[in-house]
Amino acid sequence: MTSDNAIEGLDPGVPPSGAGCVECDAAGGWWFHLRRCAQCGHVGCCDSSPGQHATEHFRATGHPLVQSFEPGEGWYWNFATKEMYEAGPELAAPASHPADQPVPGPAGRVPADWARVLR
Repeated sequence: MTSDNAIEGLDPGVPPSGAGCVECDAAGGWWFHLRRCAQCGHVGCCDSSPGQHATEHFRATGHPLVQSFEPGEGWYWNFATKEMYEAGPELAAPASHPADQPVPGPAGRVPADWARVLR
């Protein structure tokens, strides 16, 4: 992946939709790790999470690129080609969920047996 702003499926000026998974927050659910759509900013949960909302977002919209929304991680995943990129263009801030947000998260909604339900 190049740093060219004209990469199909990527809009570096769009901020993230929030600090957590949009669908999990709406339903009172929880997530393991978060992924951010590089095209529209939608934040969804990873495929290890019960909801798998980042993949669901790709299937519904066709937006192919997500970036990790975890502190200290900058890698991208392309759902369409199943390719991982160690780095790519910088997206609009913030680059991750708040560092004090627990993983899994969010605080107060993660079940005690959360590791048992990871995929």
